[in-house]
Amino acid sequence: MTGEHGGVATAERFRGITLMADDPETGRVARRMAVETLRDWQLSHLMDDVALCVSELVGNAVHHATPDGWRPGDDGERRVGVGFRLWPQWLFVEVTDEDSTPPMLPVGDPLELSLSGASPDVLLPNSGRGLVIVQNLADATWWAPRELGGKSVFCRFNLSGDAGT
Repeated sequence: MTGEHGGVATAERFRGITLMADDPETGRVARRMAVETLRDWQLSHLMDDVALCVSELVGNAVHHATPDGWRPGDDGERRVGVGFRLWPQWLFVEVTDEDSTPPMLPVGDPLELSLSGASPDVLLPNSGRGLVIVQNLADATWWAPRELGGKSVFCRFNLSGDAGT
């Protein structure tokens, strides 16, 4: 991607943090960073949705991510990264972890609870609900492997008001 002057396009703003996955404050710190970042960037109208997406993605990384090559008994600390990138048209949220196992992003049509007499607890899967929330709040959700191992899970919020661009 190139900018107006032929150079590589870069985010207008970036903010990121690396957190220890096993610290009980990791989720709270990530949510607080999301709220403070959006307030600083005058995007307060997205605070609730972005904070919830960050909470779900960080929670998944904390709960599921095992660093590549890690064995039970290893003393290495697990790290989770949280990053925000602002372009004129989009806000990107990235959560990284050290596990290259792909996340189980839900696919298919939304579940129609009104068509069934079963309770939501019976119909909803035991895992993947957080990613369903992220997919419903963000305009796009995807993941990519990281060059040195691990993965990034992204979600994008369209700031222009044009859905799907």
